[in-house]
Amino acid sequence: MVAIENHSQVQRPAESARIPKEARRLLHDLAAAWPNVADCRALEVVPLKGAMTNEVYQVRWLTAPAGGEAGTLKEREVRKVLVRIYGDGVELFFDREDELRTFECMSRHGQGPRLLGRFPNGRVEEFIHARTLSAPDLRNPEISALVATKLREFHNLDMPGPKHVLLWDRLKNWLKTAKNLCPTDQADELRLDCLENEIASLEKEFSGDYHHWIGFCHNDLQYGNIMMDEETNMLTIIDYEYASFNPVAYDIANHFCEMAADYHSEKPHILDYSKYPGIAFPI
Repeated sequence: MVAIENHSQVQRPAESARIPKEARRLLHDLAAAWPNVADCRALEVVPLKGAMTNEVYQVRWLTAPAGGEAGTLKEREVRKVLVRIYGDGVELFFDREDELRTFECMSRHGQGPRLLGRFPNGRVEEFIHARTLSAPDLRNPEISALVATKLREFHNLDMPGPKHVLLWDRLKNWLKTAKNLCPTDQADELRLDCLENEIASLEKEFSGDYHHWIGFCHNDLQYGNIMMDEETNMLTIIDYEYASFNPVAYDIANHFCEMAADYHSEKPHILDYSKYPGIAFPI
C-alpha cells in the first residue's frame, strides 16, 4: 500500500461521502474522546493515492485554539487518522482475520501504526507522519541498508502461532483458485498445469532442513509498504496482509524482485530485471 497525499484530487464533500456510516460513527467517537478537537463532526477527508488493494483516506480535525484565542487556521494543529476501506475480492489472496491479528500483535511490539478501531469493511489506524518510498529508493544503497536492518528486526519478532512455512500451501491455494476461475482455454494459455509441476519441484528442492532459518516474514516488501521519517531516517514496515512464517531467504529474495518493479509505470505488471541487484550491490 502506498500512502501519499494527493492534494490535486481533494474534493472533500464528495470524498467524505465515501466513508461508510459505521466508520463515521467510529470517527466521531474517537474525536469526541480527544479533549482538544474543536468540532468532532467537522472532519476533513483527503484521499491518499497509490493503494493497490484498499481505498485509503486521511481524516483530520482542527484542534481548538490554544488559550481560547481565535488564531488562524495555520496556527491551529490538526489531529489525523488513516481510514482503510477494504477492497473487493482480496480475501481470495489472504485471510483478513489473520491479517488483523498480525496487525494488532505488531502494534503491541511497537511496530507499525496503532489500530484505533474497526468497522465492517475496514478499520481506522494511527496516521504515520512519514513518506512512502518510491521505486528508485529501493535501489539506493543507503536506504537499502536501512531496509536490511529493519527486515532483520522484523524476522526476529516473537510472533504467536506455530512456525509453519506457509509459502507452498499459499501457492497451491492460489493456483487452485486460478484454475477454478479460468476457462479451460485460458488455463491452457497460461500453462497453469506447468505451474503446478513447478511448485511441486521447488517445494521438493527447498524443503530441506532449514527450520533454524524460518522467521516471521512480510512477504510483500515492495516500496509502497515501507515508510521513512525523513527527519530521523527511521523506517516503518506497513501492510501485513501476506505476513506469515516462511524461510527468511524467501522474504529477502522477494524484496530483491521488488527492486525490479515500478507499480506507477505504464506497465506496472512487467518487471525490469536489469534493476535486480547483483553480487556487487553495495549494502
